[in-house]
Amino acid sequence: MRSGGSTLSLLASSLNVHILKALEEDQRPLTDLSQAVGLPPASTMRTYLKSLSEIGVIERRSESGFAASVSFVNTPAGMSLLTVGDVLQRWLGIAPSGPISLGSTAAKSAIKALVDGWDGTIVRALAARPLTLTELHRLVPQISYPTLERRLAAMRLVGLVEAKRDGSGRGTPYRATRWLRQATAPLGAAVAWERRHVADAPPIGRLDVEAGFLLAVPLVRFPAGATGTCRLALETGASSALRYAGVQLTLDGGRTASCVTRLEGDVDAWVVGTAFDWFRWVNGREDVQIEFGGDSALGRAVAESLKETLVPMAINVS
Repeated sequence: MRSGGSTLSLLASSLNVHILKALEEDQRPLTDLSQAVGLPPASTMRTYLKSLSEIGVIERRSESGFAASVSFVNTPAGMSLLTVGDVLQRWLGIAPSGPISLGSTAAKSAIKALVDGWDGTIVRALAARPLTLTELHRLVPQISYPTLERRLAAMRLVGLVEAKRDGSGRGTPYRATRWLRQATAPLGAAVAWERRHVADAPPIGRLDVEAGFLLAVPLVRFPAGATGTCRLALETGASSALRYAGVQLTLDGGRTASCVTRLEGDVDAWVVGTAFDWFRWVNGREDVQIEFGGDSALGRAVAESLKETLVPMAINVS
C-alpha cells in the first residue's frame, strides 16, 4: 500500500474511530469502553483492541495485576491519529452530496474509494488530466481492466471523479473533482502521521509527491502579477543519493499556464524541502527548512499561495 493509505484505512473502520474517540479524554476500563462504543461482540472487541495495541495507538493497562481490572488508554500516537481523523472529518464535511460523519458507513465507502484510487495510482493519473477508462488502463496496467473499472465506478459514486463527454468520440473522459483535489489535506496528514509514528512506514515515492502537487495546484489562487517558472520539489532518497520529485509550474499573470512533473531545465525560482518540512509548511509552521532559490519573490509568492490554500483544510499532526 502507498504511503498514507494504511492510516486512512484505519480511520475507515467505525469501531476503530469509536474506540479512539471514547479514549480521547481518559483511560477506560474494558467494560466501560465496550459500552461506550455500542457493545460489539466480545470477540470483535478483542480483535480490534489487539490490533490497535499492536500498532501502538492504544495501550492496555492492568491495575494491581488483575486481569479483571484491564483498562485501555490512547498513546501519544493514538492522540495524534485523532488529529488525522479531524482533518479527515473536515474533508468529509464538504462532500459533494452533503456532510459525512467519520465513523459512518458513508465515510467508510468514501475513504475506501479514495485509498483504492490512491494505492492504484489512479489518483496520480487523474490529477494530471482527464482520461478515459482505456487511457487510464494504459497508464496503470498493473490493475486489471475489470478492477480498474470497479474502482473508478466507486470513486464516481462517492464524488471523487466525474465523467464528462467531450464530443471527441474517444470514450468518456473521467476527471478529478474539486473534492478529490481537496483530499490533499487528509492524504498529507496521513502520510505525516506515518512518518512520525510507524517505524516501517512505506517510503514516500515520486508518484506520491507528484500526485500531491498536481492535486493541489489547480485549487490555488496565485497573485495576479505572478509570472515565471517555479519548481516545487521534495527531497526523496537518502542524503548520499538525494533525488527530487515535484512539479514545474509556469505562471502568466497569476494564471497557471502549465504544471508538469518534468523537473529538468532552467527555472526562474525554486522551492525545495524535505517531506517533514513541507508537511510543517502547509500546516502553517514557520520553523521549517524550506529552501528558496532564484527569484525569491516569485518562489515565496507561489509557496505562500499554496500554504494559504491548504492551511484551512489541515491540522498540524507533526
